[in-house]
Amino acid sequence: MRIHPAAAGHGVWIKRTDITIGDPLIAARWDNVEQTQLCTKLVNDLGAEVSTVEHVMAALAGCGVHNALIEVDGPEFPILDGSAVPFVRAILGAGVISLDVPVRAIRILAPVEFKTDQGWARFEPSDAPEMQFAIDFADKAIGKQSKSLNLSNGSFVRELCDSRTFCRNSDVETMRAAGLALGGTMENAVVVDGDQILSPGGLRHADEAVRHKMLDALGDMALAGAPIIGRYVGHRAGHALTNSLLRAMFANPKCFEVVTCDHDTAALLPGAGAHLDEVCAVA
Repeated sequence: MRIHPAAAGHGVWIKRTDITIGDPLIAARWDNVEQTQLCTKLVNDLGAEVSTVEHVMAALAGCGVHNALIEVDGPEFPILDGSAVPFVRAILGAGVISLDVPVRAIRILAPVEFKTDQGWARFEPSDAPEMQFAIDFADKAIGKQSKSLNLSNGSFVRELCDSRTFCRNSDVETMRAAGLALGGTMENAVVVDGDQILSPGGLRHADEAVRHKMLDALGDMALAGAPIIGRYVGHRAGHALTNSLLRAMFANPKCFEVVTCDHDTAALLPGAGAHLDEVCAVA
């Protein structure tokens, strides 16, 4: 997989380099999301698809990259260690180019919410990009966790990017049967079984599970096509809920506006001020 810089206004696009017939380009956009049960999958009009885009999208958003072309030679992005930290290190290590064009962002003007029997997600007005998240799992190794974070000033790089995806031991075979995480091992996910952490080395954070849910949410929110200035509140939310929330937001133009960011506003966006030396230290 390679990430290339792109011009202002390009947005984020994915190119399947292994596709030689048809259209290999897929816009990383909320309305191209087809599957959200175990990961986020994007599909273009001719059926070209790519799965597990959320960690890369979170890394781009968390490093302040709004325009890029991602090349990948298969239908799924690499899972690597199950977090976004390898992508963050590569992006910040290569350097982020500042374009001489103001950043456009989506400002939340009024609350918008999407609910299911399992959970809910909501956007609320806020002067800064913020996130509140709560999870509640029966597995004692996870249980109830919650966290709030202002996403400005590179906090994603410091607080969230190294948190790995997690699953029950019984979920592993389900994912593989669905053709996902085929290279997955206990080295690139936190695998739990009741009150036991099966992955070698244990947790990177006591609340790694909720931090990873926040990482996923930022990646799924990045499919809006622009940074969101507002507060995301999620309760037992996942990929499907976040995508449904984006769809509800775009269906109600009164709850948001697209703004051209001045210097002070741009400085509040996720990724602004992020530095390589602030990346979470992972052995």
